[in-house]
Amino acid sequence: MTEAPVPLIEPREGLPPVVADADGLADTVGAFGTATGPVAVDAERASGYRYSHRAYLVQIRRAGAGTALIDPLACPDLSALGAALAGAEWVLHAASQDLPCLAEVGMRPARLFDTELAGRLLDYPRVGLAPLVVSVLGYALEKGHSAADWSTRPLPEPWLRYAALDVELLVELRDALHGQLRAAGKLGWAREEFEALARFQAPGPRDEPWRRTSGLHRVRDRRRLAAVRELWLERDRLARRRDLSPGRVLPDAAIVEAALAMPKDPAELAVLPVFRGRAQRRESDRWARAIARARATADTDLPSLAARYDGPPPARSWASRDPVAAARLAAARAV
Repeated sequence: MTEAPVPLIEPREGLPPVVADADGLADTVGAFGTATGPVAVDAERASGYRYSHRAYLVQIRRAGAGTALIDPLACPDLSALGAALAGAEWVLHAASQDLPCLAEVGMRPARLFDTELAGRLLDYPRVGLAPLVVSVLGYALEKGHSAADWSTRPLPEPWLRYAALDVELLVELRDALHGQLRAAGKLGWAREEFEALARFQAPGPRDEPWRRTSGLHRVRDRRRLAAVRELWLERDRLARRRDLSPGRVLPDAAIVEAALAMPKDPAELAVLPVFRGRAQRRESDRWARAIARARATADTDLPSLAARYDGPPPARSWASRDPVAAARLAAARAV
């Protein structure tokens, strides 16, 4: 019978204080710059709460220096720390998620190891950090605060403990996965992928970001698509100004429902269930004006029903649109 994983509930050296001033940051730079070996790096954002995708906490761990928790609101320039770690291999989990917000504070790795990508290359069925730590190292991480609002200040102690544990075993996990990649003959592949990730740049803004509105498939005429566009753009301006996640300003479902109904004024808009709440009633004139702009849009300026693609079409349509590519995909899947 497989042994139950060992719960990991406390950092080995205890919970470190949060680095939140210049002196503390200087001490951290010195300690981590003279330590040795790979450095575990993680960042916490406030996705779903804030408009920005900035880092609200940065966690690092290295042999000889222990763990540091850094507040990038209090210490917004971490370029000195990035420079101190320039010669080290950075170990991250799902690196593409954290690299953009780390770059914003001046931290860019020259070399990295992505434990999530390593897990994928090794065919692990679940490659989240907690499942991988269980499968590879036999420890159970507490993951209850992964979706917390990390812009909260002060950060509660249980959240900080969770954040510290996220880097507690990252280097050990890297070492175990490195050995497995070598044994599987996949280490060369992994290194190529890691080199590409070290040069990762976040994609630029989309041409028509409003087309990612959930439920857009229900909107099947150009005038109503224009209403989705106007509502989305108005929501985005308001969310940016308030530094709130757009979905907290107005849910996608509300945008779609309003576009389908095309109310003529705020009173008709208020009849829709999603717009009956106090927060939406306060902004009803704003949303009604957005719909009015869609009504007034010239036919020649209405959005097309089909989205523009700047890359290949979805794979599900290859059989009819690109049979040669479909045949290659089928052959690759068989292998």
